[in-house]
This record gives sequence, C-alpha cells and structure tokens, in this order.
Amino acid sequence: MRRWWRIWASALLAAMAMHAPVQAEDGYDLWLRYQPLPEAQRVAVAPYAHSVVAEERGSDGTIAIAAGEIERGLAGLVGPSDEAAPGSGHVVLIGTAAAPSIAALDLPLTTLGEDGFVIRSVARGGKHMIVVAANRPVGVLYGAFALLRRLQTGADVTAFDLRETPRVALRLLNHWDNLDRTVERGYAGQSIWDWWKLPDYADPRYTDYARANASIGINGAVLNNVNARPDSLTGPWIAKAAKVADVLRPYGIKVYLSARWSAPVELNETATADPLDPAVATWWKAKANEIYRAIPDFGGFLVKANSEGQPGPQDYKRSHADGANMLAAAVAPHGGIVMWRAFVYSQVDPEDRAKQAYSEFKPLDGAFADNVVLQVKNGPIDFQPREPFHPLFGAMPKTPLMIEFQITKEYLGFATHLAYLAPMWEEALGADTYAKGKGSTVAKVVDGSLERHRLTGMAGVANIGSDRNWSGSTFDQANWYAFGRLAWDHALSSEAIAREWAAQTFAPDPAVVDPVVAMMLESRQAVVDYMTPLGLAHLMATGHHYGPGPWVSDLARPEWNPVYYHRADREGIGFDRTASGSNAVAQYAPPVARRFADRSRVGDDYLLWFHHVGWDERMASGRSLWAELVHRYDRGVASVADMQARWAALEPRIDDARFEQVTRFLAIQRQEATWWRDASIAYFADVSKRPLPEGVRPPAHDLDHYKAISHPFAPGHH
Repeated sequence: MRRWWRIWASALLAAMAMHAPVQAEDGYDLWLRYQPLPEAQRVAVAPYAHSVVAEERGSDGTIAIAAGEIERGLAGLVGPSDEAAPGSGHVVLIGTAAAPSIAALDLPLTTLGEDGFVIRSVARGGKHMIVVAANRPVGVLYGAFALLRRLQTGADVTAFDLRETPRVALRLLNHWDNLDRTVERGYAGQSIWDWWKLPDYADPRYTDYARANASIGINGAVLNNVNARPDSLTGPWIAKAAKVADVLRPYGIKVYLSARWSAPVELNETATADPLDPAVATWWKAKANEIYRAIPDFGGFLVKANSEGQPGPQDYKRSHADGANMLAAAVAPHGGIVMWRAFVYSQVDPEDRAKQAYSEFKPLDGAFADNVVLQVKNGPIDFQPREPFHPLFGAMPKTPLMIEFQITKEYLGFATHLAYLAPMWEEALGADTYAKGKGSTVAKVVDGSLERHRLTGMAGVANIGSDRNWSGSTFDQANWYAFGRLAWDHALSSEAIAREWAAQTFAPDPAVVDPVVAMMLESRQAVVDYMTPLGLAHLMATGHHYGPGPWVSDLARPEWNPVYYHRADREGIGFDRTASGSNAVAQYAPPVARRFADRSRVGDDYLLWFHHVGWDERMASGRSLWAELVHRYDRGVASVADMQARWAALEPRIDDARFEQVTRFLAIQRQEATWWRDASIAYFADVSKRPLPEGVRPPAHDLDHYKAISHPFAPGHH
C-alpha cells in the first residue's frame, strides 16, 4: 500500500509541476541551489541522503563544513522522500587520510598534494559508499562541492572514480574595493566588506561568499583596491581584515592586502619610501609582523607601483625588483608572498603602450626573490574585449608569472551586457608563446610546468558587490564561476564550464541548458563585433569606459585617447606594430612575431591591432576592409537579437524574476549595441570619407549627436 501511495504521490507532483509556474528566485543562491533531481536520478541518490559519515567532524571545522554541505545538498537534490531512510546500507564517507575509515580504504592520496581529492564509489562490507577523501580538510571540502556538482549535472552515483588536483597554487580574487565601500569598476552595488561595522560585526554574507568561492576552488582574496590607501595598513584596519580572515579561513581562503608603496611616508612614519633605505625595510618588516600577529595565515601583499600615477620604487631610481624584494623579505619569515603587478605605463614614455611592460620587466628576469610572483594581465593593454596574449608570457623563464583576468566587465558592457568571458580566457591560456618551441602555451607558463616554477597562480578582478544576486546580473555569475573553474583546471573548455553552470543555475534539462549555453558561447564575439571588431581596441569613452568614444583626442596623455589606438585617417585604420611601426611584434618569440607581422597570416581577430590597413584593401571574405568593418558591427547587433530570441523561448522554463531581469538586460544590450554600431560607423565614415556599403542601414543620428552624449555619473569609476 505504501509503495502505491508513493507512486500516486509522485505522479500527482509531476502533473502539478507541469502546470505550476517556476518558483521565483532572486539569484542569491548562485550555482548552489540544490534543486530536486529528475526522478530517476533522485531515486538513485536518495538512499545516501541521511548517511554522511565524517569521523573528523567534531575535531575539524572544515570537515564539519564539508559534511554539512553534503547533507544540505543531498536534502535539496532528493527532496522529501522516505527512500532516504537511515540504515539502508548506503553511506557518504568523507575525511582525510588521518581518519581510520579512510585509511582502511588505501586510496591513492599521496600524489594529490594539499588541495586535491578523490571521489570513489565503493562497495564493501555490504555497504554502498561514496567516498570523498583528501590529504587536508580543505581538499575534502573541495571534494564535497565537486561531488554535489557532479550530482547536479547528472553523474551516476555508482560509478564515481575521480581524482583532481588544481593546476595552479594561487587562485585569487582581487577586490578593487575601497575603504568607503565604493568599488572601482564595480557594477553590483557597494563593496561586500562593510568596513564601518567591522570588526565588531561580520555580515553573514561573508560566510556565503566563502562558501561560493570554496565551491569552485578559489583559495585567496585580496580585500582592497590595488589603488590602495595607506589606512588599510594601520592597526584598526588590520583588525577589520583579521575578522574577515576568521570567517574565510575554515573555507580554505587566505586574506591578502594591496599595499600602497608610499604608506610609511604618508603615515608620517618614515622620511622616504626608498626600498634600499634600511629604515624603510625595517618599517615594512615591523608592519608584516603586526599583520601576522593578527592574521597568522595572512597570504601577503599585492602591489601596483609606478603605474597610472601610483607611487613606486622608480620614484627613487630603484627597479621593480628592488621594491618587490624588499617587501618579500618582510613577509618571507611568515611564509608570505608578494604579487607585483606588471601593469605599467607612463605618460613620459613615448613608446607604444603595448610595449612598456615588457620593456620594464624583461631585463629584470631572474632578479626577483623566490617568494615574488609577477601578476601579468592576459593582454598587453588593459582587459580589452580581444587582445593578443601578453608578450611577457614566455619571455621571463626565471620568474614565475601569474595571469590576471578581469571578471568585472569594465570594457564589456558592465553588468547589463551578456558577455561570457571563459572563451576569452581560454583563448589567452591556449595561446602558444613558442618560448621553448611549439606547445609552450600561456597555460604552461602560468601553471609552472614550462619552467618548473613552484609559485603559480591566477588572479581575477572580482565582479562581486552588495547586490542581492552578487554580481549585478544572473549571467555575470557565470564569469565568477568560470574563473574559479579555469583556475582549478585550465584544461576545461569554456563550453563544458558553461554547461555545468547552466545546469546548476537553471535546470539540468537539455531544453534549458542547450539554448543557454549557445547564448553564452556567442556572447563574447558579439561584444567584440559591436565594440572593437577586427583587432581594434580601447574605443570606449574615456574615464568610465561606458559607450563608444572613438573620436576622443583631447586628453592630456596620448594613451588615454581612443584615437591613439585606432589611428584612423583618410587612407586606412589600425596601429602598425610591425617593423615599419612600433615593432611591438619583436617582443614575441620569432614564430609568433612572424605570424603577427604578416598581413596574410595574422587573421581578422588581430588585424588592426598589428597593422594599419587601407580602407579599400580586400579581406578574406572578399569585402573591402570598410565593408567588412561595417559588416562586423551589424553582425554584433544581430547576435544580440539572436540571444534575445533564444531567451524569449525559455520563458516557460525559467522563474519569473530571473527571466524578466535577463529579458530587460538583453533589451538594454541590444539598444547599446546599436548605439555602438551607429556611433562607430558614423565616425569612421566621416574619417574615411567612404559612403556606406550598399544596403547598409545608416546610423540613426549624425556624428555630432553621438559626440554630445555624456555620462558623467556612470558607475564604477572613481
């Protein structure tokens, strides 16, 4: 009778689900929603739901968190069910090698390192077990989240045989958060760090932040802006950071701070910031000791120096290595590191901006201390919709380099444009530097395998804020997720990551996942097309970087002006970086340099990045450059329309709140893509004196209209 009751109840619930509206959601749960599985999988998983065994639960907080997460996840995935009754002989067993029950299984843990884990389906002693084991508690936590991710995306509970270790050691978010809670290049509200209430009150949101990061393997957070204030290194602010560190620690996340180079001078505690002055070195050692007393597992410092007006060792005629090594000596006794940013350019340097970082850092290869890692942006300019890989990758074999990506979309439509960034990052990591012959990819530089470096990492400029949905929009959550997954394993494809995210964020139904993934995979190229096609870059309005401004030419520094980058004139367009121009190609290994310098081999993606091309020259498509440029702008707008159509068809399958927000944001994106298209075509038509290609819709307004548009209060600019 009981069995028939369950069958009838399941049928009734299924029928109701077919006709009931999808439950509204606000996005707070991210990809950790743990919604009930499809019936067949639910039945298979249910027997494990009430039997999570963790012998170390009472003695280790991280193990307790891992066990609680699995219990929470299984309860959500299974839903109300008596299939999950205790004593069914089905167990989820978790722990480290120190747990007797784990040790008895003789699992291959020795090669997993500190963060790796094993997940196995094991039948033993009449029990069916799913085992999650690791060398350290944090590895167990990562394994717990991996188990739940696999279950949410359709894994067979009887066939787990998974071993994972992260590809890089440092997997960090860089928060460009200011002490007044504004966020530079932040488009999701205020900073999540409520410094005013800290250290006396820690918002519960910090725990949810830590949980979300641990679920994708992120193990570090730089709490404050790289354009740092000296106050962040004073006692009261160290205490605030220590409170955050206490919350993040059980989730395996270390806290780091951005350090302002001139802090000791600005705090009136030294007369100079010269890194070779003994008093300066003594101040930094004392400061490091003070921080480590408050935060015993403090990760170290991130430094932006001698860039965009920030102070640095060059102010004292010292090198970046002199500065980095002085700080490195201060944190070395505590096991800390220094991440020294290679994002530098100077208004007094007439060299091509794309060349300046290489010119400054390449001669210093091998001069940095063992606990210094250079943090290098993926491209040589500044997080553009498309850039070639940075020439420093592969050029500094004696120095560890970590790659810096921007998760927040400063140049890709802020929070409203759908722009899935994993394809961009995958493109950068897969680029071949040819540093040691074919196959010397950027990924191999970053993970240390090319030169056997121990200090490895990836950094992502966070898109997280105080908005209820964390990142300003549902699809921007995917970029946070994708960064963590790629930092854990850069061999993952952007499509595979998109499928994971879509299945967990919406539903594992292919009727949802397939169109959502299709939208995501076309979105980045769409942005490139309607903003910076054919290798153009930095055409955004200046300062806030919102909207088009290819005509801007009156700013004090040449490289702040979009005209510096596109160099359009009556004859053609593009920045000549070959031997006849700035010769930036020479900073790459010879096979790469030859390809970039060859007009016939460089390809459309980087054509105008490396070449000044005549408007009437023929492209591979058979069109003239002018016609191809216009075609790309039109293609970008059409791609957004296609995304709108795909999303509209999903209305019955997506909850109302998220469906409505994405619908409205796609409408904004189409409107702004059209603005980009019209303003850019109007400007380049005026410069080139070419008529529009036949059949092309003219811009809605004249050029003066677009030039007059102003947005003095665009978000994220400080």
